[in-house]
Amino acid sequence: MNFATADLVDEFGGELVGCSTQFRSYGGRERFCGRVETVRCHGDNALLRSVLATPGSGRVLVVDGSGSLRTALMGDMIAASAVEQGWSGVVINGAVRDVAALRTLDLGVKALGSNPRRSAKEGAGETGVPVSFGEAEIRPGMWLYSDEDGIVLAARDLL
Repeated sequence: MNFATADLVDEFGGELVGCSTQFRSYGGRERFCGRVETVRCHGDNALLRSVLATPGSGRVLVVDGSGSLRTALMGDMIAASAVEQGWSGVVINGAVRDVAALRTLDLGVKALGSNPRRSAKEGAGETGVPVSFGEAEIRPGMWLYSDEDGIVLAARDLL
């Protein structure tokens, strides 16, 4: 992928929504982009797991975990499934675990932090709904672009 979010902002600034949340990068892929799918869950990763087990076709899953760092919403096994299914990346407004293993996977992973504690597996939450964090409303079908500088979103594919 040959893009820089700073260049996208310079060229398409008025079309872009910026996410001001300061995520940390955990995946083996620093730069990633794709059409957005969403999950809203808090302390329960069953929906996230089921979505990432479906064909990704280069999409990016955006997960609103309410900013909680109490439990990890994704670890190496779920991330490996996402790679196998062709997902480009995962952005989690929450925590991950298995950080050393995540860095070895060809997947963009951004999260607020890490925690070794695993989450519940009851299926609580929603998929395909707008989520909001970092001064951005993120809707399914938007395009997300992420690199070392941050995350920007657009209503259409800019590349």
